[in-house]
Amino acid sequence: MRKRRFVRTTDSNHDLPVYPNRVPELKLTGIDQLWVADLTYIRLHSEFIYLAVILDAFSRRCIGWQLGRHLDARLTVAALRQALGSRTIGPRLVHHSDRGVQYASQDYVQVLKDHAIQISMSRRGNPYDNAYAESFIKTLKYEEVHLNEYDTLSEAKACIDHFLDAVYNEKRLHSALGYLPPVEFEQALAQSTPP
Repeated sequence: MRKRRFVRTTDSNHDLPVYPNRVPELKLTGIDQLWVADLTYIRLHSEFIYLAVILDAFSRRCIGWQLGRHLDARLTVAALRQALGSRTIGPRLVHHSDRGVQYASQDYVQVLKDHAIQISMSRRGNPYDNAYAESFIKTLKYEEVHLNEYDTLSEAKACIDHFLDAVYNEKRLHSALGYLPPVEFEQALAQSTPP
């Protein structure tokens, strides 16, 4: 197994506005009420690359992601735009992240505001405030990333895309979802909800 070096992905030492943590006051009853976002790094043979993800907290489905060489707001905005393109959102959606500069950036915050999405951020240095996303990152690392050695960004992208779409969203069972995978859970939810 190759040595893993720690790479810090959260820089919350900035002068950008931060927002209060709204998660404790939420009682989730369906999808698209709370999205959680996070960043992680992935080591290739010759460089580090970065992954931005967005999950629906109710269904645990990964609804947006972007992989790239640069750890900046372009990466997180691309993941957010993918999530927005795949979902129909209502007026009560809350987006939760850490206080990192990528999520506090003017570009990212503006996309949230343009879609009337409420902004929520973790307390400084408290990973438990974003437990859904942290748990997802841990699963991704143990079930995909640490089992493979990617040579290139495109190889990592293809493997991670397959894992997220075909394995995690479609097949991976979650005890919190009645041992259903996220896609099946959302389908069952849609069938049980009157139009």
